Amino acid sequence: MKALTSSCETRGLTSEELLALPVVIDLDTANRALMIGRSTGYGLAKQGVYPVKVLRLGNAYRVVTAELLKLLGLERRQPDTDQPETTVGEQDGICV
Repeated sequence: MKALTSSCETRGLTSEELLALPVVIDLDTANRALMIGRSTGYGLAKQGVYPVKVLRLGNAYRVVTAELLKLLGLERRQPDTDQPETTVGEQDGICV
């Protein structure tokens, strides 16, 4: 028989996992990133005092990943801006 895992055993997210998140995430994922419990996270969101802005879409809560990363002191790398601009299709080897 397999032992049940408790919520205390749930780990947070690594930097790589955080940077790979989509633009908007569910509240459970944000809670995991912040290492707060599900009940606490939903309670904070309901009271309007969650650590980052929470969007309420119908019955669902969503968090903008960029705000979460900023709070955690992480940033997504921007594309290298030192490269000359290319026209549409040029990067794919297509002449337009």
